[in-house]
Amino acid sequence: MLFYGVFCGVRERKVHLNVIFRDRTVKNFIFTRLKILIYMMPDACVSYRKTGYFSKLICDYVEQEPVLKPFYNRFPEMGSFKEQLREKQGSYSGDTRQVLADALERQYAHTVMTAETSSNIHALRSENTFTITTGHQLNLFTGPSYFLYKIITTLKLARQLASEYAGYHFVPVYWMATEDHDFEEINHFNVHGKNFCWNRSSGGAVGRFSTDGLDEVYRLFAAELGPGASSEFLKQLFEKAYLEHDNLASATRFLVNELFGEYGLVIVDGDDRSLKELFIPYAENDIFRNVAYRSVSGTSEALKEADGNYNLQVNPREINLFYLDEGLRERIGKAGDTYGVVDTDITWSKEALLQHLQEEPQKFSPNVILRPLYQEVILPNLCYIGGGGEIAYWLQLKGFFEEEKVPFPVLLVRNSVLLVSAKQRSKLENLRISPEALFLKRDAFINKKVREISDVDIDFTPQKKHLQEQFREMYELAEKTDKTFLNAVRAQEKKQLKGLDKLEKRLLKAQKRKLSDQVIRMTEIQNELFPGQSLQERTVNFSQFYEQYGKALISLLLDELDPLKGDFYVLTPQA
Repeated sequence: MLFYGVFCGVRERKVHLNVIFRDRTVKNFIFTRLKILIYMMPDACVSYRKTGYFSKLICDYVEQEPVLKPFYNRFPEMGSFKEQLREKQGSYSGDTRQVLADALERQYAHTVMTAETSSNIHALRSENTFTITTGHQLNLFTGPSYFLYKIITTLKLARQLASEYAGYHFVPVYWMATEDHDFEEINHFNVHGKNFCWNRSSGGAVGRFSTDGLDEVYRLFAAELGPGASSEFLKQLFEKAYLEHDNLASATRFLVNELFGEYGLVIVDGDDRSLKELFIPYAENDIFRNVAYRSVSGTSEALKEADGNYNLQVNPREINLFYLDEGLRERIGKAGDTYGVVDTDITWSKEALLQHLQEEPQKFSPNVILRPLYQEVILPNLCYIGGGGEIAYWLQLKGFFEEEKVPFPVLLVRNSVLLVSAKQRSKLENLRISPEALFLKRDAFINKKVREISDVDIDFTPQKKHLQEQFREMYELAEKTDKTFLNAVRAQEKKQLKGLDKLEKRLLKAQKRKLSDQVIRMTEIQNELFPGQSLQERTVNFSQFYEQYGKALISLLLDELDPLKGDFYVLTPQA
Protein backbone atom coordinates (compact mmCIF):
# COMPACT_ATOMS: atom_id res chain seq x y z
CA MET A 1 0.00 0.00 0.00
CA LEU A 2 1.37 3.42 -1.03
CA PHE A 3 0.03 6.59 0.57
CA TYR A 4 1.23 10.12 0.48
CA GLY A 5 -0.42 13.52 0.51
CA VAL A 6 -1.14 16.67 2.46
CA PHE A 7 -4.41 18.49 3.10
CA CYS A 8 -4.31 22.25 2.60
CA GLY A 9 -7.17 24.65 2.00
CA VAL A 10 -5.29 26.81 -0.48
CA ARG A 11 -4.33 24.25 -3.04
CA GLU A 12 -5.13 20.71 -4.05
CA ARG A 13 -2.70 17.90 -3.47
CA LYS A 14 -3.45 14.50 -4.90
CA VAL A 15 -3.49 11.39 -2.79
CA HIS A 16 -2.34 8.25 -4.58
CA LEU A 17 -3.57 4.97 -3.14
CA ASN A 18 -2.86 1.61 -4.74
CA VAL A 19 -4.44 -1.17 -2.74
CA ILE A 20 -5.78 -4.59 -3.63
CA PHE A 21 -8.27 -5.98 -1.12
CA ARG A 22 -10.45 -9.03 -1.37
CA ASP A 23 -12.48 -8.12 1.69
CA ARG A 24 -14.65 -5.07 0.95
CA THR A 25 -15.28 -4.51 4.68
CA VAL A 26 -11.54 -4.26 5.39
CA LYS A 27 -11.09 -2.01 2.37
CA ASN A 28 -13.85 0.36 3.51
CA PHE A 29 -12.43 0.44 7.03
CA ILE A 30 -8.94 1.38 5.81
CA PHE A 31 -10.31 4.01 3.44
CA THR A 32 -12.23 5.52 6.35
CA ARG A 33 -9.10 5.58 8.50
CA LEU A 34 -7.13 7.24 5.69
CA LYS A 35 -9.78 9.94 5.35
CA ILE A 36 -9.43 10.64 9.05
CA LEU A 37 -5.65 10.76 8.69
CA ILE A 38 -5.83 13.22 5.80
CA TYR A 39 -8.15 15.45 7.80
CA MET A 40 -6.09 15.20 10.94
CA MET A 41 -2.77 16.11 9.34
CA PRO A 42 -1.91 19.57 10.65
CA ASP A 43 -0.70 20.96 7.29
CA ALA A 44 -3.77 23.06 6.53
CA CYS A 45 -5.17 26.52 6.11
CA VAL A 46 -7.71 28.02 8.48
CA SER A 47 -9.75 31.12 7.66
CA TYR A 48 -8.89 34.20 9.72
CA ARG A 49 -12.43 34.37 11.07
CA LYS A 50 -12.38 30.77 12.27
CA THR A 51 -9.17 31.30 14.23
CA GLY A 52 -10.87 33.81 16.53
CA TYR A 53 -7.67 35.88 16.69
CA PHE A 54 -8.55 38.57 14.13
CA SER A 55 -10.84 41.57 14.46
CA LYS A 56 -14.19 41.77 12.72
CA LEU A 57 -12.82 44.60 10.60
CA ILE A 58 -9.98 42.47 9.22
CA CYS A 59 -12.18 39.41 8.71
CA ASP A 60 -14.70 41.52 6.82
CA TYR A 61 -11.91 43.04 4.74
CA VAL A 62 -10.37 39.73 3.61
CA GLU A 63 -13.88 38.43 2.87
CA GLN A 64 -14.63 41.57 0.81
CA GLU A 65 -17.70 42.68 2.72
CA PRO A 66 -19.34 45.44 0.60
CA VAL A 67 -19.59 47.83 3.55
CA LEU A 68 -15.78 48.28 3.45
CA LYS A 69 -15.44 48.98 -0.28
CA PRO A 70 -15.34 52.79 0.16
CA PHE A 71 -12.31 52.49 2.47
CA TYR A 72 -9.80 50.91 0.08
CA ASN A 73 -8.74 51.45 -3.49
CA ARG A 74 -8.37 47.95 -4.95
CA PHE A 75 -8.63 44.54 -3.32
CA PRO A 76 -5.48 42.36 -3.43
CA GLU A 77 -6.23 40.14 -6.42
CA MET A 78 -3.84 39.51 -9.27
CA GLY A 79 -6.00 41.40 -11.75
CA SER A 80 -6.16 44.49 -9.50
CA PHE A 81 -2.50 45.28 -10.03
CA LYS A 82 -2.96 46.16 -13.71
CA GLU A 83 -4.84 49.36 -12.86
CA GLN A 84 -2.68 49.98 -9.81
CA LEU A 85 0.39 49.94 -12.05
CA ARG A 86 -1.12 52.49 -14.40
CA GLU A 87 -2.22 54.79 -11.61
CA LYS A 88 1.15 54.78 -9.86
CA GLN A 89 3.08 55.13 -13.09
CA GLY A 90 1.11 58.25 -13.93
CA SER A 91 1.91 59.97 -10.62
CA TYR A 92 5.46 58.91 -9.75
CA SER A 93 8.18 61.04 -11.33
CA GLY A 94 11.53 60.03 -12.77
CA ASP A 95 13.25 62.60 -10.55
CA THR A 96 11.89 60.93 -7.44
CA ARG A 97 13.21 57.60 -8.72
CA GLN A 98 16.72 59.01 -8.96
CA VAL A 99 16.57 60.53 -5.47
CA LEU A 100 15.36 57.20 -4.06
CA ALA A 101 18.00 55.09 -5.80
CA ASP A 102 20.78 57.50 -4.81
CA ALA A 103 19.61 57.44 -1.19
CA LEU A 104 19.52 53.64 -1.13
CA GLU A 105 23.04 53.38 -2.52
CA ARG A 106 24.26 55.70 0.24
CA GLN A 107 22.37 53.72 2.88
CA TYR A 108 23.99 50.50 1.70
CA ALA A 109 27.48 52.04 1.60
CA HIS A 110 28.67 50.01 4.60
CA THR A 111 26.64 46.87 3.87
CA VAL A 112 27.77 44.05 1.61
CA MET A 113 25.01 44.02 -0.99
CA THR A 114 24.04 40.87 -2.81
CA ALA A 115 23.94 40.98 -6.59
CA GLU A 116 20.16 40.57 -6.40
CA THR A 117 19.66 43.58 -4.13
CA SER A 118 22.10 45.71 -6.12
CA SER A 119 20.24 44.85 -9.30
CA ASN A 120 16.91 45.79 -7.71
CA ILE A 121 18.19 49.17 -6.52
CA HIS A 122 19.51 49.89 -10.00
CA ALA A 123 16.16 48.82 -11.49
CA LEU A 124 14.34 51.39 -9.35
CA ARG A 125 15.72 54.08 -11.67
CA SER A 126 13.57 52.67 -14.50
CA GLU A 127 9.96 53.71 -15.02
CA ASN A 128 8.77 50.11 -15.35
CA THR A 129 9.93 49.17 -11.82
CA PHE A 130 7.61 49.17 -8.81
CA THR A 131 7.84 48.11 -5.20
CA ILE A 132 5.93 45.76 -2.91
CA THR A 133 6.47 46.97 0.63
CA THR A 134 6.21 45.84 4.20
CA GLY A 135 7.42 47.67 7.27
CA HIS A 136 8.23 46.85 10.84
CA GLN A 137 9.87 48.09 14.00
CA LEU A 138 13.52 47.32 14.71
CA ASN A 139 12.73 44.46 17.07
CA LEU A 140 15.75 42.92 18.74
CA PHE A 141 16.80 39.91 16.63
CA THR A 142 13.49 40.37 14.74
CA GLY A 143 11.31 39.89 17.85
CA PRO A 144 8.26 37.63 17.23
CA SER A 145 8.47 35.34 14.21
CA TYR A 146 5.83 37.21 12.22
CA PHE A 147 8.62 39.68 11.39
CA LEU A 148 9.83 37.00 8.95
CA TYR A 149 6.37 36.20 7.66
CA LYS A 150 5.80 39.82 6.64
CA ILE A 151 8.98 39.87 4.60
CA ILE A 152 8.41 36.44 3.07
CA THR A 153 4.87 37.45 2.04
CA THR A 154 6.42 40.50 0.35
CA LEU A 155 9.06 38.44 -1.47
CA LYS A 156 6.48 35.94 -2.67
CA LEU A 157 4.05 38.55 -3.98
CA ALA A 158 6.85 40.29 -5.89
CA ARG A 159 7.66 36.93 -7.51
CA GLN A 160 4.04 36.29 -8.42
CA LEU A 161 3.61 39.72 -9.97
CA ALA A 162 6.79 39.32 -12.01
CA SER A 163 5.42 36.07 -13.39
CA GLU A 164 2.06 37.65 -14.23
CA TYR A 165 3.12 41.04 -15.60
CA ALA A 166 5.87 40.68 -18.18
CA GLY A 167 7.78 43.84 -18.95
CA TYR A 168 7.62 45.15 -15.39
CA HIS A 169 10.03 44.73 -12.51
CA PHE A 170 8.84 44.27 -8.92
CA VAL A 171 11.15 45.02 -6.00
CA PRO A 172 10.40 43.67 -2.50
CA VAL A 173 11.00 46.35 0.14
CA TYR A 174 11.36 46.26 3.92
CA TRP A 175 10.81 49.69 5.47
CA MET A 176 12.74 49.97 8.73
CA ALA A 177 10.81 51.93 11.36
CA THR A 178 14.01 53.62 12.51
CA GLU A 179 12.21 56.72 13.78
CA ASP A 180 9.92 54.86 16.16
CA HIS A 181 10.50 55.64 19.83
CA ASP A 182 8.63 52.86 21.64
CA PHE A 183 11.68 51.00 22.95
CA GLU A 184 9.74 48.71 25.29
CA GLU A 185 8.02 47.09 22.30
CA ILE A 186 11.27 46.11 20.58
CA ASN A 187 13.85 45.42 23.32
CA HIS A 188 13.22 41.68 23.77
CA PHE A 189 12.68 38.34 22.05
CA ASN A 190 11.52 34.91 23.22
CA VAL A 191 13.26 31.57 22.60
CA HIS A 192 12.39 28.25 24.27
CA GLY A 193 10.06 30.09 26.63
CA LYS A 194 12.83 32.41 27.85
CA ASN A 195 12.75 36.16 27.37
CA PHE A 196 15.99 37.85 26.31
CA CYS A 197 15.77 41.53 27.11
CA TRP A 198 18.00 44.52 26.35
CA ASN A 199 17.98 46.80 29.36
CA ARG A 200 18.91 50.39 28.66
CA SER A 201 17.35 53.82 28.98
CA SER A 202 15.05 54.88 26.16
CA GLY A 203 14.71 58.25 24.46
CA GLY A 204 14.68 59.43 20.87
CA ALA A 205 14.45 57.47 17.63
CA VAL A 206 15.37 53.81 18.22
CA GLY A 207 17.33 53.51 14.97
CA ARG A 208 19.93 55.87 16.39
CA PHE A 209 20.34 53.88 19.62
CA SER A 210 23.85 52.67 20.38
CA THR A 211 24.16 48.88 20.53
CA ASP A 212 26.12 49.09 23.79
CA GLY A 213 25.00 46.48 26.29
CA LEU A 214 23.96 43.85 23.78
CA ASP A 215 27.05 41.77 24.48
CA GLU A 216 25.34 40.46 27.62
CA VAL A 217 22.20 39.55 25.67
CA TYR A 218 24.44 37.74 23.18
CA ARG A 219 26.16 35.76 25.94
CA LEU A 220 22.84 34.55 27.36
CA PHE A 221 21.34 33.81 23.95
CA ALA A 222 24.38 31.87 22.74
CA ALA A 223 24.29 29.76 25.91
CA GLU A 224 20.65 28.88 25.23
CA LEU A 225 21.26 27.49 21.74
CA GLY A 226 22.24 23.89 21.26
CA PRO A 227 25.00 22.47 19.04
CA GLY A 228 24.86 22.35 15.27
CA ALA A 229 25.51 24.43 12.17
CA SER A 230 22.20 26.32 12.39
CA SER A 231 22.87 27.32 15.99
CA GLU A 232 26.35 28.52 15.06
CA PHE A 233 24.88 30.58 12.24
CA LEU A 234 22.41 32.21 14.64
CA LYS A 235 25.17 33.03 17.12
CA GLN A 236 27.32 34.60 14.42
CA LEU A 237 24.33 36.48 13.00
CA PHE A 238 23.58 38.07 16.38
CA GLU A 239 27.23 38.80 17.10
CA LYS A 240 27.98 40.40 13.73
CA ALA A 241 24.75 42.36 13.67
CA TYR A 242 24.73 43.81 17.18
CA LEU A 243 28.32 43.66 18.41
CA GLU A 244 29.95 44.85 15.19
CA HIS A 245 27.55 47.71 14.36
CA ASP A 246 27.25 50.97 16.22
CA ASN A 247 23.51 51.59 16.15
CA LEU A 248 20.27 49.65 15.95
CA ALA A 249 19.43 50.75 12.40
CA SER A 250 22.70 49.48 10.91
CA ALA A 251 22.50 46.29 13.01
CA THR A 252 18.98 45.56 11.76
CA ARG A 253 19.97 46.30 8.16
CA PHE A 254 22.84 43.81 8.43
CA LEU A 255 20.65 41.13 10.02
CA VAL A 256 17.79 41.40 7.53
CA ASN A 257 20.23 41.60 4.61
CA GLU A 258 21.94 38.40 5.78
CA LEU A 259 18.62 36.56 5.91
CA PHE A 260 16.97 37.94 2.77
CA GLY A 261 19.60 39.67 0.63
CA GLU A 262 19.87 36.70 -1.72
CA TYR A 263 16.18 37.19 -2.56
CA GLY A 264 16.77 40.79 -3.63
CA LEU A 265 15.09 42.44 -0.64
CA VAL A 266 15.75 46.18 -0.51
CA ILE A 267 15.89 47.77 2.94
CA VAL A 268 14.77 51.40 3.22
CA ASP A 269 15.55 53.77 6.10
CA GLY A 270 13.17 56.74 6.03
CA ASP A 271 15.42 58.67 8.45
CA ASP A 272 17.19 60.25 5.48
CA ARG A 273 17.53 63.93 4.57
CA SER A 274 17.17 63.55 0.82
CA LEU A 275 14.01 61.45 1.21
CA LYS A 276 12.56 63.87 3.76
CA GLU A 277 13.06 66.72 1.26
CA LEU A 278 10.55 65.00 -1.04
CA PHE A 279 8.01 65.10 1.77
CA ILE A 280 8.29 68.82 2.63
CA PRO A 281 5.08 69.90 0.82
CA TYR A 282 3.05 67.24 2.63
CA ALA A 283 4.60 68.16 5.99
CA GLU A 284 3.57 71.78 5.35
CA ASN A 285 0.01 70.65 4.64
CA ASP A 286 -0.06 68.80 7.93
CA ILE A 287 1.42 71.56 10.09
CA PHE A 288 -0.28 74.61 8.61
CA ARG A 289 -3.45 73.22 7.01
CA ASN A 290 -4.22 70.19 9.20
CA VAL A 291 -5.12 68.15 6.12
CA ALA A 292 -4.53 64.76 7.77
CA TYR A 293 -6.56 65.69 10.86
CA ARG A 294 -9.62 66.70 8.84
CA SER A 295 -9.48 63.89 6.32
CA VAL A 296 -8.71 61.02 8.68
CA SER A 297 -11.28 62.22 11.24
CA GLY A 298 -13.95 62.17 8.53
CA THR A 299 -13.01 58.71 7.29
CA SER A 300 -12.86 57.38 10.84
CA GLU A 301 -16.39 58.58 11.54
CA ALA A 302 -17.60 56.98 8.32
CA LEU A 303 -15.93 53.72 9.28
CA LYS A 304 -17.66 53.72 12.67
CA GLU A 305 -20.99 54.42 11.01
CA ALA A 306 -20.42 51.56 8.56
CA ASP A 307 -20.30 49.10 11.46
CA GLY A 308 -20.40 49.97 15.14
CA ASN A 309 -18.29 46.89 15.94
CA TYR A 310 -15.24 48.19 14.07
CA ASN A 311 -12.52 49.34 16.45
CA LEU A 312 -10.45 52.26 15.18
CA GLN A 313 -6.68 51.86 15.52
CA VAL A 314 -5.48 55.47 15.37
CA ASN A 315 -6.73 58.97 16.13
CA PRO A 316 -5.25 61.87 14.19
CA ARG A 317 -3.85 65.00 15.80
CA GLU A 318 -4.01 68.47 14.34
CA ILE A 319 -0.25 68.12 13.75
CA ASN A 320 1.05 64.61 13.06
CA LEU A 321 4.78 65.22 13.07
CA PHE A 322 7.45 64.60 15.67
CA TYR A 323 10.63 66.60 16.09
CA LEU A 324 13.86 64.62 15.95
CA ASP A 325 17.10 65.54 17.66
CA GLU A 326 19.81 63.75 19.61
CA GLY A 327 17.97 61.65 22.22
CA LEU A 328 14.69 63.35 21.36
CA ARG A 329 11.58 62.42 19.41
CA GLU A 330 8.68 64.46 20.68
CA ARG A 331 5.55 65.69 18.94
CA ILE A 332 5.07 69.16 17.56
CA GLY A 333 2.11 71.17 18.84
CA LYS A 334 0.58 74.60 18.54
CA ALA A 335 -0.56 77.10 21.18
CA GLY A 336 -2.07 80.26 19.80
CA ASP A 337 0.23 81.55 17.08
CA THR A 338 3.26 79.71 18.47
CA TYR A 339 4.49 76.28 17.40
CA GLY A 340 6.69 74.17 19.64
CA VAL A 341 7.99 70.77 20.67
CA VAL A 342 5.95 69.32 23.53
CA ASP A 343 7.75 69.07 26.91
CA THR A 344 10.72 71.15 25.66
CA ASP A 345 11.53 74.86 25.39
CA ILE A 346 11.81 74.65 21.57
CA THR A 347 9.39 77.10 19.93
CA TRP A 348 8.92 78.83 16.54
CA SER A 349 6.77 81.37 14.87
CA LYS A 350 4.95 80.15 11.76
CA GLU A 351 7.56 81.72 9.50
CA ALA A 352 10.48 80.35 11.52
CA LEU A 353 9.02 76.85 11.54
CA LEU A 354 8.45 76.89 7.78
CA GLN A 355 12.04 78.00 7.22
CA HIS A 356 13.36 75.33 9.62
CA LEU A 357 11.37 72.65 7.78
CA GLN A 358 12.85 73.79 4.46
CA GLU A 359 16.41 73.89 5.79
CA GLU A 360 16.43 70.76 7.99
CA PRO A 361 13.63 68.40 6.89
CA GLN A 362 15.47 65.45 8.43
CA LYS A 363 14.45 66.74 11.87
CA PHE A 364 10.74 66.23 11.14
CA SER A 365 9.42 62.71 11.67
CA PRO A 366 5.96 61.50 10.58
CA ASN A 367 3.76 59.74 13.12
CA VAL A 368 1.60 56.69 12.44
CA ILE A 369 -0.85 58.79 10.40
CA LEU A 370 1.72 60.43 8.13
CA ARG A 371 4.24 57.59 7.80
CA PRO A 372 2.11 55.69 5.22
CA LEU A 373 1.86 58.82 3.08
CA TYR A 374 5.61 59.45 3.39
CA GLN A 375 6.26 55.88 2.23
CA GLU A 376 3.97 56.18 -0.77
CA VAL A 377 5.43 59.55 -1.78
CA ILE A 378 9.01 58.32 -1.96
CA LEU A 379 8.42 54.75 -3.25
CA PRO A 380 6.94 53.59 -6.58
CA ASN A 381 4.80 51.34 -4.44
CA LEU A 382 1.82 49.21 -5.47
CA CYS A 383 0.98 47.23 -2.34
CA TYR A 384 1.51 47.51 1.40
CA ILE A 385 1.67 44.26 3.36
CA GLY A 386 0.96 44.42 7.07
CA GLY A 387 -0.58 42.69 10.04
CA GLY A 388 -4.22 43.04 11.03
CA GLY A 389 -3.64 46.10 13.22
CA GLU A 390 -1.70 47.88 10.48
CA ILE A 391 -4.23 47.21 7.75
CA ALA A 392 -6.96 48.41 10.12
CA TYR A 393 -5.40 51.86 10.43
CA TRP A 394 -4.59 52.03 6.71
CA LEU A 395 -8.35 51.67 6.13
CA GLN A 396 -8.74 55.03 7.91
CA LEU A 397 -6.45 56.80 5.41
CA LYS A 398 -7.96 56.52 1.93
CA GLY A 399 -9.69 59.92 2.02
CA PHE A 400 -6.46 61.54 3.21
CA PHE A 401 -4.51 60.07 0.29
CA GLU A 402 -7.16 61.27 -2.14
CA GLU A 403 -6.95 64.81 -0.79
CA GLU A 404 -3.16 64.74 -1.11
CA LYS A 405 -3.49 63.27 -4.64
CA VAL A 406 -1.25 60.30 -3.86
CA PRO A 407 -2.37 56.84 -5.12
CA PHE A 408 -3.66 54.65 -2.30
CA PRO A 409 -1.87 51.27 -2.42
CA VAL A 410 -3.41 47.84 -2.49
CA LEU A 411 -3.64 46.63 1.12
CA LEU A 412 -2.73 43.03 1.84
CA VAL A 413 -2.95 41.22 5.18
CA ARG A 414 0.32 39.34 5.61
CA ASN A 415 0.41 35.55 5.74
CA SER A 416 0.08 34.07 9.23
CA VAL A 417 1.77 30.81 10.16
CA LEU A 418 1.64 28.20 12.91
CA LEU A 419 4.69 25.92 12.70
CA VAL A 420 4.15 22.39 13.98
CA SER A 421 7.08 20.01 14.42
CA ALA A 422 6.91 16.41 13.20
CA LYS A 423 6.68 15.24 16.81
CA GLN A 424 3.85 17.64 17.57
CA ARG A 425 2.16 16.65 14.35
CA SER A 426 2.23 13.02 15.43
CA LYS A 427 0.64 13.93 18.76
CA LEU A 428 -2.11 15.87 17.01
CA GLU A 429 -2.87 12.94 14.76
CA ASN A 430 -2.97 10.50 17.68
CA LEU A 431 -5.30 12.81 19.60
CA ARG A 432 -7.34 13.50 16.46
CA ILE A 433 -7.06 17.26 16.88
CA SER A 434 -7.91 19.20 13.75
CA PRO A 435 -6.15 22.46 12.83
CA GLU A 436 -9.35 24.44 13.40
CA ALA A 437 -9.80 23.02 16.90
CA LEU A 438 -6.30 24.14 17.90
CA PHE A 439 -7.32 27.79 17.64
CA LEU A 440 -10.17 27.46 20.14
CA LYS A 441 -9.74 29.09 23.53
CA ARG A 442 -8.65 26.70 26.29
CA ASP A 443 -12.03 25.77 27.81
CA ALA A 444 -13.82 25.55 24.47
CA PHE A 445 -10.98 23.41 23.09
CA ILE A 446 -11.08 20.93 25.98
CA ASN A 447 -14.88 20.76 26.06
CA LYS A 448 -15.06 20.13 22.33
CA LYS A 449 -12.50 17.36 22.41
CA VAL A 450 -13.98 15.66 25.49
CA ARG A 451 -17.36 15.56 23.79
CA GLU A 452 -15.77 14.01 20.71
CA ILE A 453 -13.79 11.26 22.46
CA SER A 454 -16.26 10.43 25.22
CA ASP A 455 -18.00 7.05 25.02
CA VAL A 456 -21.04 8.77 26.58
CA ASP A 457 -23.20 11.25 24.68
CA ILE A 458 -22.74 14.50 26.59
CA ASP A 459 -25.03 16.52 24.35
CA PHE A 460 -28.45 16.89 25.99
CA THR A 461 -29.96 18.67 22.98
CA PRO A 462 -32.39 15.80 22.21
CA GLN A 463 -33.62 15.80 25.82
CA LYS A 464 -34.12 19.56 25.72
CA LYS A 465 -36.11 19.32 22.49
CA HIS A 466 -38.26 16.53 23.97
CA LEU A 467 -38.90 18.64 27.06
CA GLN A 468 -39.88 21.66 24.98
CA GLU A 469 -42.30 19.51 22.95
CA GLN A 470 -43.95 18.35 26.16
CA PHE A 471 -44.35 21.93 27.34
CA ARG A 472 -46.08 22.89 24.09
CA GLU A 473 -49.08 20.89 25.26
CA MET A 474 -48.93 22.70 28.59
CA TYR A 475 -48.91 26.07 26.77
CA GLU A 476 -52.02 25.05 24.81
CA LEU A 477 -53.75 24.23 28.08
CA ALA A 478 -52.51 27.43 29.73
CA GLU A 479 -53.95 29.59 26.94
CA LYS A 480 -57.39 28.31 27.87
CA THR A 481 -57.01 29.45 31.49
CA ASP A 482 -55.50 32.71 32.77
CA LYS A 483 -52.20 34.62 32.49
CA THR A 484 -50.92 33.55 35.91
CA PHE A 485 -50.98 29.89 34.93
CA LEU A 486 -49.23 30.70 31.63
CA ASN A 487 -46.44 32.43 33.53
CA ALA A 488 -46.14 29.44 35.85
CA VAL A 489 -45.69 27.11 32.86
CA ARG A 490 -42.98 29.38 31.42
CA ALA A 491 -41.15 29.48 34.72
CA GLN A 492 -41.30 25.69 35.08
CA GLU A 493 -39.98 25.18 31.52
CA LYS A 494 -37.12 27.58 32.17
CA LYS A 495 -36.31 25.81 35.47
CA GLN A 496 -36.24 22.33 33.93
CA LEU A 497 -34.17 23.44 30.92
CA LYS A 498 -31.73 25.06 33.33
CA GLY A 499 -31.64 21.79 35.28
CA LEU A 500 -30.70 19.90 32.12
CA ASP A 501 -27.94 22.45 31.45
CA LYS A 502 -26.54 21.82 34.93
CA LEU A 503 -26.69 18.06 34.46
CA GLU A 504 -24.94 18.37 31.09
CA LYS A 505 -22.16 20.44 32.65
CA ARG A 506 -21.77 17.95 35.52
CA LEU A 507 -21.58 15.06 33.07
CA LEU A 508 -18.97 16.94 31.05
CA LYS A 509 -16.98 17.59 34.21
CA ALA A 510 -17.19 13.93 35.18
CA GLN A 511 -15.98 12.87 31.73
CA LYS A 512 -13.06 15.29 32.00
CA ARG A 513 -11.99 13.52 35.18
CA LYS A 514 -12.43 10.12 33.57
CA LEU A 515 -10.47 11.22 30.49
CA SER A 516 -7.93 13.24 32.46
CA ASP A 517 -4.96 11.62 30.72
CA GLN A 518 -6.19 12.68 27.28
CA VAL A 519 -7.17 16.13 28.61
CA ILE A 520 -3.65 16.66 29.99
CA ARG A 521 -2.05 15.62 26.71
CA MET A 522 -4.39 17.84 24.68
CA THR A 523 -3.72 20.78 26.97
CA GLU A 524 0.04 20.26 26.78
CA ILE A 525 0.14 20.23 22.99
CA GLN A 526 -2.01 23.35 22.76
CA ASN A 527 0.23 25.08 25.31
CA GLU A 528 3.27 24.21 23.19
CA LEU A 529 1.73 25.65 20.04
CA PHE A 530 0.00 28.62 21.68
CA PRO A 531 2.44 29.78 24.38
CA GLY A 532 0.69 31.88 27.00
CA GLN A 533 -2.56 31.17 25.09
CA SER A 534 -1.35 33.52 22.39
CA LEU A 535 -0.49 32.97 18.74
CA GLN A 536 2.92 31.37 18.29
CA GLU A 537 3.87 33.92 15.63
CA ARG A 538 3.27 36.78 18.06
CA THR A 539 5.42 35.25 20.79
CA VAL A 540 8.23 32.96 19.60
CA ASN A 541 11.36 34.25 17.86
CA PHE A 542 12.29 32.79 14.47
CA SER A 543 15.58 31.42 15.84
CA GLN A 544 13.71 28.69 17.74
CA PHE A 545 12.62 27.28 14.37
CA TYR A 546 15.76 28.18 12.42
CA GLU A 547 17.80 26.25 14.99
CA GLN A 548 15.89 23.12 14.02
CA TYR A 549 15.32 23.58 10.28
CA GLY A 550 18.10 25.92 9.21
CA LYS A 551 17.95 27.85 5.95
CA ALA A 552 15.35 25.39 4.63
CA LEU A 553 12.82 27.16 6.86
CA ILE A 554 12.78 30.25 4.67
CA SER A 555 12.69 28.18 1.48
CA LEU A 556 9.73 26.18 2.77
CA LEU A 557 7.80 29.31 3.68
CA LEU A 558 8.50 30.86 0.29
CA ASP A 559 7.26 27.71 -1.41
CA GLU A 560 4.16 27.20 0.72
CA LEU A 561 2.76 30.67 1.36
CA ASP A 562 0.41 32.31 -1.10
CA PRO A 563 -0.06 36.02 -0.29
CA LEU A 564 -3.36 36.35 -2.15
CA LYS A 565 -5.11 33.50 -0.31
CA GLY A 566 -6.29 35.08 2.94
CA ASP A 567 -5.83 32.15 5.31
CA PHE A 568 -3.82 31.15 8.38
CA TYR A 569 -1.27 28.46 7.51
CA VAL A 570 -0.54 25.45 9.72
CA LEU A 571 2.72 23.94 8.45
CA THR A 572 5.11 21.15 9.33
CA PRO A 573 8.62 21.86 7.94
CA GLN A 574 10.81 18.91 7.02
CA ALA A 575 14.01 18.87 9.07
